[in-house]
Amino acid sequence: MLRPTGSEQAPPEAPAPWWKRPDLRRKVLIGAVALWALAITVVVLLPGGDDQESPARALPSAAPSPSDEPLTVAQVYQALRPSVVLIKATGSGAGADTGTGVIANADGTILTAFHVVEGAKSITIAYADGTESPAEVVTSSAAQDIATLKPGKLPETLVPAVLGGGAAIGDDVVAIGNPLGLTATTTSGVVSGLDRTLSRDKGGDIAGLIQFDAAVNPGSSGGPLLNDRGQVVGIVVALANPTDDGTFIGIGFAVPIGAALGAGEGDGRNPPL
Repeated sequence: MLRPTGSEQAPPEAPAPWWKRPDLRRKVLIGAVALWALAITVVVLLPGGDDQESPARALPSAAPSPSDEPLTVAQVYQALRPSVVLIKATGSGAGADTGTGVIANADGTILTAFHVVEGAKSITIAYADGTESPAEVVTSSAAQDIATLKPGKLPETLVPAVLGGGAAIGDDVVAIGNPLGLTATTTSGVVSGLDRTLSRDKGGDIAGLIQFDAAVNPGSSGGPLLNDRGQVVGIVVALANPTDDGTFIGIGFAVPIGAALGAGEGDGRNPPL
């Protein structure tokens, strides 16, 4: 049977808005919650903000040890500068003599050249941080031109040097001292010779010295001679100058650290000074 032409189907109803449909409202709500959670996570993870606390930083430690790898001159200086002191010694004569010393033990004992403090009525130590302290001679060896000093007070941070290590001809070395009153002067060179003998007008000869060509001058005496691992291999005691002008011409001498300590070659540990 044919359908009458006047009988047409009713048009489909228009879809309801999304806010009237429970299924769509639920999806939109879930999406909004997810975006809010993501925003909170980003705020927490990104750095910044005055209220955010920084993790505690480790304080510097005064526990020196020799380097496993060769150091540059600048690195040796940075490592050893806190261990080097200026010595002002006032003797029976006019004026004051200046020299250098190196902190050689955890109790603050200072190693230096004996002639720097010989006959002094008073001795003052100036540390790398600028603080000063009176000091007194504890032990001395005129034969080796070596003395140890005990300061009256210690700096806030005490950094003893690492003692030990041998020296071979051609090894790189660094000297740190106070030549001509120029504090914390650093020079570099090589070991030029070993087992040298220094003749002196008084006190007899000193044998077994390290010869080096890092520049030193009056005021450098008592300072450390260092290898490229930052170890003190010797204590500077003299320079050679045939003109008697007392200025450096390329030949300096240091007492090997083993002889300065009185036994062996040294093993890098704090000595029983």
